[in-house]
Amino acid sequence: MAGYSPKYELDAKSLEWARQRGSETGGTCTLTNDPEEAASGADVIYTDIWASMGQESEAEKRKQIFVPYRVDADLFGRAKPDAIFLHCLPAHRGDEVTNDVIDSPRSLVFQQAENRLHAQKAIMLELMKGEFVKLPSLVELQELAHV
Repeated sequence: MAGYSPKYELDAKSLEWARQRGSETGGTCTLTNDPEEAASGADVIYTDIWASMGQESEAEKRKQIFVPYRVDADLFGRAKPDAIFLHCLPAHRGDEVTNDVIDSPRSLVFQQAENRLHAQKAIMLELMKGEFVKLPSLVELQELAHV
């Protein structure tokens, strides 16, 4: 594969963990460096930015390595007809994903982001209702508003 680098492969321990979970649940785990093979018949295509925070100095190098893995209409078209596209955002449009995929009706990236928001709010609420922070009651809030 052009641009392929073994440096970015999943480590053996994580791969074994995934295969073990698959054997317990009826799932499978296939490691491939061929994006067309990976996308063929997929239910979900999921990607992420190529250089995360703290990796900015590697951005150009990573871009050259990962460009064959860009999710465009042709690659996404290899997935099942009802496949969905996911991305944890923020996306670098034109790099890891093209506009026609991320803006398509089969893209659920914004619903995915909204779900994370609700999960984060639930975590914050759980932390705030403990011993460390006393949340005011509705009566206390109403009294404060009339002061």
